Amino acid sequence: MEQKTKKEFSKLFWIFTIASLIGCIAETIFCIVREGQFKIRQGVIYGPFIPVYGAGAVIFYLLIPKITGATPNNTRQISCIKIFLYTMFLGGMTEYLFSYLQECIFGTVSWEYGNMLFNLNGRTSLIYSFVWGMAGIVFIKVLYPYTKKLDEFNYMNKNIKIMTTVFMVFMIFNIVISSLAGIRQYERTQNKQASTKLEKFLDAHYPDNIMDMIFSNKQDKEHLQRKPKQGGVSIIERLNKIRNKGESK
Repeated sequence: MEQKTKKEFSKLFWIFTIASLIGCIAETIFCIVREGQFKIRQGVIYGPFIPVYGAGAVIFYLLIPKITGATPNNTRQISCIKIFLYTMFLGGMTEYLFSYLQECIFGTVSWEYGNMLFNLNGRTSLIYSFVWGMAGIVFIKVLYPYTKKLDEFNYMNKNIKIMTTVFMVFMIFNIVISSLAGIRQYERTQNKQASTKLEKFLDAHYPDNIMDMIFSNKQDKEHLQRKPKQGGVSIIERLNKIRNKGESK
């Protein structure tokens, strides 16, 4: 039982890591197409990884098969519409949650959709939820059947076990140091002086110019104006308007 749990945890870790890498590659390609420049939009300090995509893939892997009845052997029989709707919702909520936590913890946001139609507090939008839904179809229909091969993978092999452990330690360190450096940068914007060895270490090794270069897409929440532009109206505002019209009748 313990070995089975370790095997499943290792599989989830690799799904998270690979999806985080693919997400970063996709964001980079999107940046090249939209802005005409090469810019790596990584979500951690070390390496081309964006954890929100990794988290989305893990959620898809854990929940969608249970909701739809999908298995690695029957994905062709599962309705694309059903997969699309569920992954559209789950992906959009994952994106919303990550944006909310980033703003609360680090005082920044890395994406803001306030100028788009049908956005939810600027944190996610109908268009990008649609993208999550399409990604969900690809994940379940194309990639999910290959997870059966991951089940056959010998995670207890000595070399593979060492590689997984080393990479897992690296990713944990990467996420933790990125989080601490992000929190410390937010504290600097609040004019909080470094008073501990850790804070002084973070100031010395991860100053604002380094952080701004790595996370070039982020915005400080103090400078963020969530006001609809070019006809963009959030879902919340539309619901409030409908409710107000009903009350005035």
